[in-house]
Amino acid sequence: MQRISLSLLRLVDGWAGGEKELDQGDHQVDWLRVIPFILVHLACLAVFWVGFSPAALIACVAMYLVRMFAITGFYHRYFSHRSFRTSRATQFVFAVLANATAQRGPLWWAAHHRHHHRHSDRSADIHSPMQSGAWHSHIGWILCRANFGTRKRLVRDLMRYPELIFLDRFDYLAPLAAAAALFGLGSLLANVAPELGTDGPQMLVWGFFISTIAVFHATCGINSVAHIWGSRRYETSDDSRNNWLLAILTLGEGWHNNHHRFPGRARHGEAWWEIDVTYLILRQMARVGLIWDLRAPARAEAAIPARHPSSG
Repeated sequence: MQRISLSLLRLVDGWAGGEKELDQGDHQVDWLRVIPFILVHLACLAVFWVGFSPAALIACVAMYLVRMFAITGFYHRYFSHRSFRTSRATQFVFAVLANATAQRGPLWWAAHHRHHHRHSDRSADIHSPMQSGAWHSHIGWILCRANFGTRKRLVRDLMRYPELIFLDRFDYLAPLAAAAALFGLGSLLANVAPELGTDGPQMLVWGFFISTIAVFHATCGINSVAHIWGSRRYETSDDSRNNWLLAILTLGEGWHNNHHRFPGRARHGEAWWEIDVTYLILRQMARVGLIWDLRAPARAEAAIPARHPSSG
């Protein structure tokens, strides 16, 4: 009963119960918290009822690309690896966008990823296909009770921002806001531009549910697929691989072996054909001063100089 009560409380406050369960019973699934996860997947089936429109497809693709970049550029390269610096405002905006993917809060995401790099493909790695199989590395680990808490000791540098703590504790607010905004947009378009053939439910299903699930599985594919299939430029101590298909789907994250060799670099693609869309966007953000001190491969180019005296 106490465990059920804690699971229910964590639906409201992600920090309830602290970190006491971390690294304990790694494969014990928190079945109560799995229910929302399953429902989001099942909601995609509503596409057979809401139908299709070009407007809904555009919203789906746009939400995929914007939020995927927020995950790759900020949850990963910024919050997890500090590959560049930025202002507190920009940091918060992209934390909200990444949080809207329903991949938990920025501190939780960064802490677990830093833990992964410390123990990559060794026994302590919580999502290694070499240790626990492809299914667990792709999706099973997220459902486990032991991995629910935020490893606060690994993100002390981020703990000084109360707004990030708020997002981490109440990580359901941004996804709910995104879903509500898309429903509202669809309802508005149904009234002001009925020729577009969309409405609230259709925009919600395509713009939020389908794109969210697509972002989720593409991201998780880095944990599973990119440690099983692909090429290896560097002989790292783990089984990381470069996978061109994942690189396309994740805007550059698929050059995973390169990343594991130089985890602090903002640029993951090295060869001219290893297109890293996230890095290309980050470079443009640096040019207009939204970010600075962008860490790139030394042999390819120097770091873009700072335009600001301090960062968030």
